[in-house]
Amino acid sequence: MAAHDVASLRATGKCPASPRSFSIAAGFSNAYRSGIRHGGAFDLKQATWAYNSALADAKDPAVKAALAAQDIKAWFARIPWRKGGSPVSAAPECADYLFEQWPRGIFDDFWKRPGIYAEGYYDRYADVPIVHLSGWYDPYARTAIENYLGLSPRKRAPMRLILGPWTHGDRSLSYAGEVDFGPAAPVDINLAADFFARRLDWFDHWLKSRSSGAAAEPPERVFAMGGGSGRRNSMGRLDDGGRWRTAADWPLPETRWTEFHLHPDRSLRRALPPQGARPLDYAFDPRHPVPTIGGAANSGEPVMRAGAYDQSTGPNVFGASEPYRPLAERPDVLVFATPPLDREIEVTGPATVRLWIASDCPDTDFTAKLIDVHPPNDDFPEGFAMNLTDGILRVRYRDSWERPSPMAPGEVCAITIELFPTSNLFASGHRLRVDISSSNFPHFDVNPNSREPEGTMEHPRIARNRVFVDAAHPSHIVLPVIP
Repeated sequence: MAAHDVASLRATGKCPASPRSFSIAAGFSNAYRSGIRHGGAFDLKQATWAYNSALADAKDPAVKAALAAQDIKAWFARIPWRKGGSPVSAAPECADYLFEQWPRGIFDDFWKRPGIYAEGYYDRYADVPIVHLSGWYDPYARTAIENYLGLSPRKRAPMRLILGPWTHGDRSLSYAGEVDFGPAAPVDINLAADFFARRLDWFDHWLKSRSSGAAAEPPERVFAMGGGSGRRNSMGRLDDGGRWRTAADWPLPETRWTEFHLHPDRSLRRALPPQGARPLDYAFDPRHPVPTIGGAANSGEPVMRAGAYDQSTGPNVFGASEPYRPLAERPDVLVFATPPLDREIEVTGPATVRLWIASDCPDTDFTAKLIDVHPPNDDFPEGFAMNLTDGILRVRYRDSWERPSPMAPGEVCAITIELFPTSNLFASGHRLRVDISSSNFPHFDVNPNSREPEGTMEHPRIARNRVFVDAAHPSHIVLPVIP
């Protein structure tokens, strides 16, 4: 069963809570926090998945024709939708699936069912060997890690964790989006003859007692991206390279949690920002959100694509318009970058952004994105800003998922944005970059800034959002640096 099938079945409560010896994505650890919602925002891959699934599965010719006639991009351009007025209206079951999730912003009993909230039921899972496998550009990377960490101490059976540089289900490819991670990246040949042989060896060892070496495998295999030439390969993709590392614990025992602070001059430094520095302001218009370019946005076709991409717009980027320019040039994106590195830095593990913020609206979103900025060369004369991981927070949920609260205009709030895990070697001459904004659409639904119920946008407002960058309010990213 494919991982997206597992996820969708679990989301409807139709998939058993107990894994039975091998899992591709391990099911949702907590679909509210990782998979269907993120930081309170709704992951709109649920909408594209519902539409694409309805179209593929439709048996009635009239229903199939009605679905095929929909222009899904046009629908996304006029979000929000209403039940009965959406691209999946011709398929009531898929419409029910979508609209029972979208408006539920509070972490209540709906989100605490066994099929989509594994972490609440780990003690009830069968004690069987499990491989938790996912990719850095797969929305189930965090859920695989959480299930691995949640089940390992509770079970006697062995657990394994494999994390590669892949989009959802593409573990046999060496590339994700516009970036190639080299011949070491696929499961095939590197971790087994191929992916299916890897699964067969696992089953043979634990179910048929045939020795295959499965018991001797390291608990964790993690692919660290980076280290390639940075040039364009024969397929036209950026050669980023990478290598596998093994480990016995997560995060890696040698991790040094390192703070990089946001400075008023838009630099990113380990030193604290200066005393009394003025905050940085921008206007976030929900009618003109920042376009999604890559990331962990699986099942998003044809509106969005998962993977690693240069963070510049183009005709294939939904929501972009001419002249097509880098996202860094938008006035509603705050960009913070280190100077070119004088030595390489490896970052492997979960990353967290901690901001001090304010707004003139009762609710808004803040987004954060970690980027590896490759220096210019003949193939990429403007360099290549490669997205690694990102996150979002709907500020009404800053203190509690169960009890959302509005902001007072101008109120200074401390917020935490959890980014998805990643592993990347920032080579000498590269720069670490953090982009702060308030939207990432169509990956996530857009906040109207007006404290309306989730899934609605009847009265959108422009938010004047503020990020503090002074010593008393040291906004920063915490990175898992590996010596």
